[in-house]
Amino acid sequence: MPNVEIIIGGRSFEVACQSGEEPFLQAAARALDAEAAVLAAQGGHLPESRMLLMAGLMLADKTVGLEERLRGIEAKLGEARARIGELESRPAPAPERIEVPVIPSIVVDTFAELAARAESLADTVEEKVMGG
Repeated sequence: MPNVEIIIGGRSFEVACQSGEEPFLQAAARALDAEAAVLAAQGGHLPESRMLLMAGLMLADKTVGLEERLRGIEAKLGEARARIGELESRPAPAPERIEVPVIPSIVVDTFAELAARAESLADTVEEKVMGG
């Protein structure tokens, strides 16, 4: 079981922890030290036990707030999952019917004939202008 030296409020402490938990202990110590620094910045000299108690209470307050927020988020996530499940269980919507107008072949043929006549007339006019 390794011992880790942590510093809180400018004071050094040696704490034992399980092997592999050193980074978590150091992170927790940094959080506690940050709260102790807030207390120290407010002025006054607190006894070590009082400073640790107040810093611990400040962290506990933040933790309770985060836990409440987490419960709210988990509730919203549950609602979203239920809604997703409801939407996934619905049958697929019927395909939308799209009607495409059909141009009768006689109209297409008539336009093709008119285009051919217009091209023929254009050719005739061009020949007369160029030859004339």
